[in-house]
This record gives sequence, C-alpha cells and structure tokens, in this order.
Amino acid sequence: MSEKTQIMTIDTIKRISFWRMVIGIIMIVLGLFILFNPLASLIALALYIGIAFIFAGIGYIVTSFSFQSGWELFVGILDMFIGIIFVTNLGVTAATLPIIFAVWCLATGIIQSVGAYKLHQLSLPWVWSLAMGIFGVLFSFLILAYPLIGILTISAIMGLYVIVYGALSLMEYFYLPQTKA
Repeated sequence: MSEKTQIMTIDTIKRISFWRMVIGIIMIVLGLFILFNPLASLIALALYIGIAFIFAGIGYIVTSFSFQSGWELFVGILDMFIGIIFVTNLGVTAATLPIIFAVWCLATGIIQSVGAYKLHQLSLPWVWSLAMGIFGVLFSFLILAYPLIGILTISAIMGLYVIVYGALSLMEYFYLPQTKA
C-alpha cells in the first residue's frame, strides 16, 4: 500500500471514529429522553409512521402504473389517506399505537402457537415456540386491558434500542484503531 493510500486510510478511520463517538453520545441521550418521556416519544413515532404510510402509498401508486394494477393503486391511495390522517392527528395516532401493538402481539402469538403445534406434529422441538405464542397472546390482552402498559412498553423498547445503538457506536469508537498522525 502506498504512503498516500495509507494516510487517506488513517484519516478516514479518524473521521469515522470521531463521528461514531458523536453518534453514540447523541443516541444515548436520545434513548434516555425516550425512556423518560414516553408520551412525547409516542407522538414522534406516530409522526414517523404517518410519513412512512405516505411514502408507501406513493410507492404503491407508482408501481400500480407499471403493473397496471387497480389493487396497487387502491392500496396506494388508501396508504396515503391513512398517512395523512396519522400525520394530521398525531394525538389520536399515538393513542391508538398501543392497540395496534396489542393486535400485532395477538396475531404473532396465535401464529407462533399454531407453528408450535405443527412442529409438535413433526416431532420437532416445539415448547419454546408455544411459550412465545402464549406470551404474545397474554401480553396482547394485558395491553388491551391496560393501554398504559402498551405506551410504556413501546417507549421502553424504543428507548433501550436507541441506547444500545449509541453504546455500540461508542464501543466502535473506542475499539477502532487509535492512530497517531
């Protein structure tokens, strides 16, 4: 490797290392904010979900012309409509997220339980799948009975993820070669 290439590599590593440290600190602070401000976090998540629906709708509409599909066009318009409703009614969207999360947990739990039964029929290990399925179903009923648990759970999962992401970025900073120029 030439000296110029080696210097560019060292400079690149230093820049990456610095930005990993900055990202790590920002993400840890953001994660702590999310954990200690669950309602504000839920409203932000509602905004992101609304924007995602709008972009998904645009994507469906664009592909509907390529596939000449009325269904794709319908889904695109529906997604855009739902996204606009979500973005313009953030409070309502945030309030319904626990219900959406509970329905997802219920559906996943049922599917997991059915999958465990099929594994059992094939004489394969199935107990853990059944346990996860039952946990998902019970957790969904818990969230539906106590929506505040859903709000706190969603915020806790988001906050912990962001903190771990930040911590891993800091670890990358500390473990990247610390070179002297």
